[in-house]
Amino acid sequence: MAIFHKITGAVSARILCALLAGATLTCGAAAQQGLPPAGEATVRLEAEQQRKEGDLFFADGNVEIHYRNYRLRSDHVQYNAKTYMAVARGHVQLDVDTQHLTADSADFNVRSGEGRFEHVRGEVRAEHRPNANVLVSPNPLVFEAREVRRLDDRTYMIEQAWLTVCDPDKPTWKFFSTHATLHVDRSVAMVNANFRLFRIPLLYMPYATAPAGRNLRQSGFLLPEFSDTSLKGVVLGDGYYWAPRSWTDISLGGAYLSRRGWQQNVEFRAKPWENVTISARYFGVVDRGLPTTVISSSGNSVEKLDKQGGHSAQFKLDARLRDGWRAVADLNQLTSQIFQLAFAPTFGEAVNSEVRTSAFLTNNFRGFSVNFAAENYKNFQDAQPQVDVVVRGAPEARFSSVDQAPWKRLPIYMGVDAFAGAVHRSDENLVTDPVTGAQSVVPRINTGAAVERSEFAPRVVVPLRWGPWLGVTTSYTVRTMSYGAQVLAGSVVNDPLRRTTGELSIDLRPPTFERVWENRSGKWKHTIDPKITYNYVRGVNQFDHFIRFDEDETLTDTNEFMYSITQRLFHRARDGQADELVSWKIAQKYYFDPTFNGALVPGTRNVFQALDSITPFAFADEPRRFSPIDSDLRITPGGAYDAEVRLDYDTVRQKITTAGTLLKLRPYQNFNFTLAHFSIDNSNVLQPPANQIRSLVGYGDLNRRGWNASLGFSYDVKKELLQSQLVQIGYNGSCCGIAIEYRRLALGPIRTENQFRVALTIANIGTFGNLRRQEKIF
Repeated sequence: MAIFHKITGAVSARILCALLAGATLTCGAAAQQGLPPAGEATVRLEAEQQRKEGDLFFADGNVEIHYRNYRLRSDHVQYNAKTYMAVARGHVQLDVDTQHLTADSADFNVRSGEGRFEHVRGEVRAEHRPNANVLVSPNPLVFEAREVRRLDDRTYMIEQAWLTVCDPDKPTWKFFSTHATLHVDRSVAMVNANFRLFRIPLLYMPYATAPAGRNLRQSGFLLPEFSDTSLKGVVLGDGYYWAPRSWTDISLGGAYLSRRGWQQNVEFRAKPWENVTISARYFGVVDRGLPTTVISSSGNSVEKLDKQGGHSAQFKLDARLRDGWRAVADLNQLTSQIFQLAFAPTFGEAVNSEVRTSAFLTNNFRGFSVNFAAENYKNFQDAQPQVDVVVRGAPEARFSSVDQAPWKRLPIYMGVDAFAGAVHRSDENLVTDPVTGAQSVVPRINTGAAVERSEFAPRVVVPLRWGPWLGVTTSYTVRTMSYGAQVLAGSVVNDPLRRTTGELSIDLRPPTFERVWENRSGKWKHTIDPKITYNYVRGVNQFDHFIRFDEDETLTDTNEFMYSITQRLFHRARDGQADELVSWKIAQKYYFDPTFNGALVPGTRNVFQALDSITPFAFADEPRRFSPIDSDLRITPGGAYDAEVRLDYDTVRQKITTAGTLLKLRPYQNFNFTLAHFSIDNSNVLQPPANQIRSLVGYGDLNRRGWNASLGFSYDVKKELLQSQLVQIGYNGSCCGIAIEYRRLALGPIRTENQFRVALTIANIGTFGNLRRQEKIF
């Protein structure tokens, strides 16, 4: 046994080979020799044969060197005790933590971990974090190279290499690179890289990076995207993803549209502190315009370019501050409805006509709430020509309280709501000339930039209960509102307007009828809850003088009561909690004053608080005492099934005027089915008739392994038109996947488009194509 004390060390042997001073001896099989230590640990060498010449150790036959977490194996090893260098030849293998290398030869420094390997195959394993945006492979990163230089425990320089996460014997795809740098548990950077699918070169990149660790979030250029559509032409795009810190990232992208121009995409996310979240998005198109033939004033056909470009932007902030304060902002901008109809990627985004912006600072303490807010609402009534309504409230301060009892022994509660701020409204009308048929946009209401509006509304609430038989809650509110402008003879004038109303509400709760029974599945409970509410409001004079800023201006005098019955079915499993399986509410209102003290205008669409509190759909174009019967049935057994059916039966017109159905099925883990139907069959004065069906059937998910498919459509029964269709089918293996999609959008004269898309998903990296997650249909 030989022990060297250059640093520290100790050795044991299965068969001891005595080394005489100045002599050179040879040991037999299975010798284990002590070597000069290379740090605060022991170096152990095992081999069938060993010998020593000065500082050199020679070992042959199943040689193994163990040091800390290193394990070096080879047919022949020459180790220098002075330089700590091991020269290995023949069937070289190096194992370090999750790293495994095989090579023909290697020069490896035991102390520093540096080395040079030739004709190498290596693999690096990593447990990747789940990522909903990327197909994650459990396979290790595998590479082959002519030469590999190991700089330290985390860095490899790889020459003339290919890399993949597929089965190395039958890889579906590979990256070839003349030079690559692998940072273990971080990323791999490749120079002069080309991507090959089934050995066919598809893409060349002078420089490319890919994640190679637990975190798949790495900076670098994204995989290109391409598609073909009937309106945009061939779409070619790419982007760059930058993650400078662990708490922030940004994506910058652009695409060339062969028939239209080019588009830009920006997405920013940040979480600089634990209680602060920031995000921003931008989508824009610089449009050359579509050639359109129009008739000039002289009657000749003239071709012009119809430009539909624009942009949409969004900014979100959510920050929880000190002392209970919270700041929230949701800012949205859209240049035009035409842009959204023409370029929005999905049907749902394209048909949305509302743009809402809000920001507020709030604090809730001891039953009180203080809020400072700014809001802006824009609704596009028509796209071409553009007609919109804009309502803004900024700045605004609000104060409110929950109902609190000033006297402990008396069931009397008091609360208050108050606000003050500046508001603005502007809206337009589309007028058609009866002679020429030409359409023009004319202003209807346009207030000043800031109209003063304030409210002070204290209230008293008295809840009374007579055992389990009857509960009566009475509340009375005195509401005073002040305005800096009003409408006179159809024009806005800056004359102050004030109203003071008295609002009485009586809520009667008769006893609940219930039945409880048990069977093998558990305990069941059926309840019937009747409810009667009486409302009386007086003091709203000159209703037609109020400018409609929001629902506060829809308050009218009323004398009404609402009666409803709600049935519920509960189930409690023997080892679980109680769940509400079915609820069915039927309600109707009776109006003692069918004209609402003269506020209702016959022959027009009337929208009041007294009307839309029973149903959100307008029904009063004439005085009436009964509202429609509103039926709301919900079936929620939990998990696999979910259904809702809502109907409005108009007792005056004696028909169902509104029907909405939503059915969601998920009987199996990877299968889902959604069906939605909505129809309106009412007077044209109130709302145009509508009858639409939307459905979606899906199996799997865009990044799920195996086969995935989805089929969906939106059909307008009234117009006999398929507004949108989509079909997607894909397959994901352990290291890659492919998906093909067809979409069709039929949105009138502005957009009728066929889209063909294909995406190649590369595990742990991303998607080559443009089936982005935000556009997915599953």
